[in-house]
Amino acid sequence: MEHCLPSLAGRNHPRIWDAGVAMGQEPYTVSMLFAERMGHFAFNNLRIEATDVESTGQFAAAIDSAVYTREELSRLPEGILEKYFEPDEKPGHFRVIERVRRRVAYQWHDLLSFQEIGHGYSLVLCKNVLLHFDPRERVEVLKMFHRALAPGGFFATEQTQEMPAEMELLFERIIPDGQLFRKVENSQCAA
Repeated sequence: MEHCLPSLAGRNHPRIWDAGVAMGQEPYTVSMLFAERMGHFAFNNLRIEATDVESTGQFAAAIDSAVYTREELSRLPEGILEKYFEPDEKPGHFRVIERVRRRVAYQWHDLLSFQEIGHGYSLVLCKNVLLHFDPRERVEVLKMFHRALAPGGFFATEQTQEMPAEMELLFERIIPDGQLFRKVENSQCAA
């Protein structure tokens, strides 16, 4: 993330799609990273669209409440708990502050629909999800992410996933030892 944050933080209205978010820790962490690097007014223009396929409403409720236990927050860097969380009414629980919560919106989405939730994203994150798909599904999901990205937009995935050979003309690797890619300009991605 450190490699793309300066570019994204400089955009007027950065939009991020965080796919497969489970209980919401990741999109709130991303929101906090941007809060640290953007001015107040620019940060207010940030939009993180968090999606998952979970249909019971458990994930949506967890993200909406933005309440986590002290144990879940134990690995936060020094000062982050005090800066971006407030004590919840339940002892030992903390809630993400409203300024950060407002940047994140949850919606149900099935990645295997191969239909993007929107277009013009500055960043698409998909961690710990692609490994569950077969190779053909993985390629189709990556094509969907490519279509969703703005020109020059970034795509980040987990370290265990390599970019399939079929996608090498659509994404360029940003760092040699990481899974951060940029959408290749003037490339067409068939639906």
